[in-house]
Amino acid sequence: MGKRAYLFKLLQDIRASYWFLPSLLVMVGLLLASVMVWVDGNPSVVPIQVPRALLDTQADGARSMLSVIAQSIIGVTGVMFSMTLVAVSFASGNFGPRLIGNFMRDRGNQWSLGILIATFVYALVVLRTVQDDIEGGATQFVPHYSLLLALGLTLLCVFTLIYFIHHVPETINVSRISASIGAALERHVRRLIDKQDDKDRCVSPPDRAPDMTLTAGTSGYIQTVNFSQLEKLADNCDFRVNLTTSIGAFVTERSPIFEVWAGSNGNDIDADAVLECYAIGASRTENQNPTFLAEQLVEMIARALSPGVNDPYTAKDCLNRLAAALTVASTYKGGIKDRSLPRITFKALTFSRLFAASFPLCRQYIKPDALVLDHALTLLNNLVDVVRDEDRQVIKDEIAMLTSDT
Repeated sequence: MGKRAYLFKLLQDIRASYWFLPSLLVMVGLLLASVMVWVDGNPSVVPIQVPRALLDTQADGARSMLSVIAQSIIGVTGVMFSMTLVAVSFASGNFGPRLIGNFMRDRGNQWSLGILIATFVYALVVLRTVQDDIEGGATQFVPHYSLLLALGLTLLCVFTLIYFIHHVPETINVSRISASIGAALERHVRRLIDKQDDKDRCVSPPDRAPDMTLTAGTSGYIQTVNFSQLEKLADNCDFRVNLTTSIGAFVTERSPIFEVWAGSNGNDIDADAVLECYAIGASRTENQNPTFLAEQLVEMIARALSPGVNDPYTAKDCLNRLAAALTVASTYKGGIKDRSLPRITFKALTFSRLFAASFPLCRQYIKPDALVLDHALTLLNNLVDVVRDEDRQVIKDEIAMLTSDT
């Protein structure tokens, strides 16, 4: 794993993290406080005339108001954080621990936490600038415009709290969870199809032993492969490369990652440069791996049909989302193709691979439940009618497995 791919992975992790957006808003709060204090020190820059009644606060009143705002906001923030932890604990226990990332990436939670913490920081910074008259010392300074903005931010926090209280129950609604995962799966499939070109390639690795086999060097899940950089490197150095494992697979330190064949010009293969084109992480992610989302829906089906839960309607809803994604994979702009690059071969996502990560994985949970089995057969028969000719056989095989007695 090279520095370039690791940096790309790190940027993806930061964008998907729970702390990045709140931290950014805290920085905005610090900057805004500094700007507003400067405005109070230079009131001539204000383009409008503010009513005098709004600018008559004394130092003691300003200090008390900012203290109340800061104390109240940080208390409410603690309650919000506790509610988030309760929601995450409930969802991971009932729907699967792999869904925790979906809650942590929820923008509504991040914006709510960020707005409250930024307001708290803003109030603290402005509070320290309030000064009383000191005989022979500093003159009184009351940041009136900063106080007005603090009141506005407090009202924003009140509405944010109302939104958050409404939003948290929605995030643990099982229908909303399955809908968000299904929508993300469809979005990833559409994005993958949009990146396809019209060229039909049937690229295979050279029919000889590779000149070099590169191993992982560490254990974990393959999270990211920088295909554009790898393709550019292969073109410049004239070699062929095969990614031996699929993205999202677990590898050990001795697992082969790349098989490389040198070109006819005999250029040396820069192994370090090739290894810089992928990154390994501690867990699977949906980046470049849409089947991870399909398996999340399968996990929800397994838990819904477990004897302790017995919720067939949640299982039916998850099957609907899987069927919708498979429809997109086969019909959107001609459907997904077995993608390859001129110098790179890899296990690209195809309809059959996406299908294998959906209905077949939950077969053992579906067959004992007559209600869910009937619904699954209806969805599969509908898929047979709409998918491409080359995609029908895997669906028919699954229908045969579901209707067989064994």
